[in-house]
Amino acid sequence: MYEEEHTHIQGYQERLNELRAALNVETTKAKIAEREAQMAEEGFWNTPETAQKVVQELKQLKNAVEAPEALQTDIEEAALLIEMAQQEEDASMAEEIGALRADLESRLAKLEFNSLFNDPRDGKTVLLSIHPGAGGTESCDLAEMIYRMLTRYCERQGFEAEVLEYQPGDEAGLKSVTLRITGYNAYGYLKSEAGVHRLVRISPFDASARRHTSFCAVEVLTEIDEDIEIEVREEDLKMDVFRSSGAGGQKVNKTSSAVRLTHLPTGIVVSCQVERSQHQNRAVAVNMLKAKLYDIEMQKKEAELAAQRDGHQDVAWGSQIRSYVLHPYQMVKDHRTNAETGSVDRVLDGDLELFVAAYLKWKLEQKSRN
Repeated sequence: MYEEEHTHIQGYQERLNELRAALNVETTKAKIAEREAQMAEEGFWNTPETAQKVVQELKQLKNAVEAPEALQTDIEEAALLIEMAQQEEDASMAEEIGALRADLESRLAKLEFNSLFNDPRDGKTVLLSIHPGAGGTESCDLAEMIYRMLTRYCERQGFEAEVLEYQPGDEAGLKSVTLRITGYNAYGYLKSEAGVHRLVRISPFDASARRHTSFCAVEVLTEIDEDIEIEVREEDLKMDVFRSSGAGGQKVNKTSSAVRLTHLPTGIVVSCQVERSQHQNRAVAVNMLKAKLYDIEMQKKEAELAAQRDGHQDVAWGSQIRSYVLHPYQMVKDHRTNAETGSVDRVLDGDLELFVAAYLKWKLEQKSRN
């Protein structure tokens, strides 16, 4: 009795042992002890900025070990429960043990998924921008659809999304939007969305009801740590001040102190309108510019690694990553991983788990070829 359940629990323990080794759980626990000791030192809170960094790091470290530690405890308890049921030959516990096994399987699968977040940037705060491509109102409307899709996905993941800049379209949709997104592994979950998104549908803006194809670009960057030096010279910046605009409500604060910065050497343009003072908006815009410049350097390094691979090409920034087809059939397909689904409405409502998981596994395969 319960031999099958006992075998499954043993298998869960073996899988968890492999994960704990891959996640460096014991090393992480040692780091937690170090940070807690650091926080207990006299004068720790005298430098709030440094203290806040340590607190944030401690929180991330604890998040990393909390799930595997809790799962380890519950697997051990499940093994004891099954052993007791076997010894007593108690058939009445079958339903409880079955439910417990299903819960452990689900949690272990989720933990295995989280182990795919192996990029040092995965846990960082995200700066996400959306810009429509050629196509006028159609592309502006698509940009609004992607904006809604991604904010809904953030809600599903428990992320906080703050609008830094929002420019509405002339007739519909939006011209540009920039979000600051915080949460556990925020970059890890959102980096799959960077690239060009393509929509095929019968246009609601075409009186002849013809089929249209439109595009928009999503940029996903991470905020730069203060210990990373990114030089931005004042003489390389052109600053324009304009009045904030937005879709109303809580999307953006109405002020007359919005700032647009142009980095003359690269032509990069960033803007911020969410803060109430020109000085604050400028500071946020500078940080956004540094994030873009840092990302350019990271792309150069990745391109150098890609050039070393034999017979393989990476999907570069700006290439089409995903298509949303609403007519003549319904399908969403990712062109990097070939993941696809016919549940278009669910995807556009923020159900991106299929594509995020496929992308993370695809990137892991790419990395293993280096």
